[in-house]
Amino acid sequence: MEDEVVLKIEKPSKDLTKLKEGDKLWINGKEMIVDKHYLFQDHGNTKEMIIEVFNVGSDREYQIRYFDDQVESSIEVYELQGDFQYVRREPKTIRW
Repeated sequence: MEDEVVLKIEKPSKDLTKLKEGDKLWINGKEMIVDKHYLFQDHGNTKEMIIEVFNVGSDREYQIRYFDDQVESSIEVYELQGDFQYVRREPKTIRW
C-alpha cells in the first residue's frame, strides 16, 4: 500500500481566500511572496482558485491551487518549470 503524503497546514494567520499581493506564505519553511490571487475556473457550485507566489531567494515560481468550498482539503502546490509547464509538488508543510 502506498503512503499518502498529507500537506500539514501550520498556523494560518487568516483565511487562505483573503491572501493578496505582497502577503507572505511559507512552503516547507521557505518564504514566498504572493504575486496574484485569482479565479481559475467557476464550476457553478464551487470556484477553483489560484494563488501565484515566488521565492525571492531562488526566483522560483509556484501556484497554490484550491477549491473555495473545501480549502484545507483541496490545496495543491505546483512549481513552474520552463516558461509554461507547472509540475505538481508534494511539500510537507505550508503556512500563511
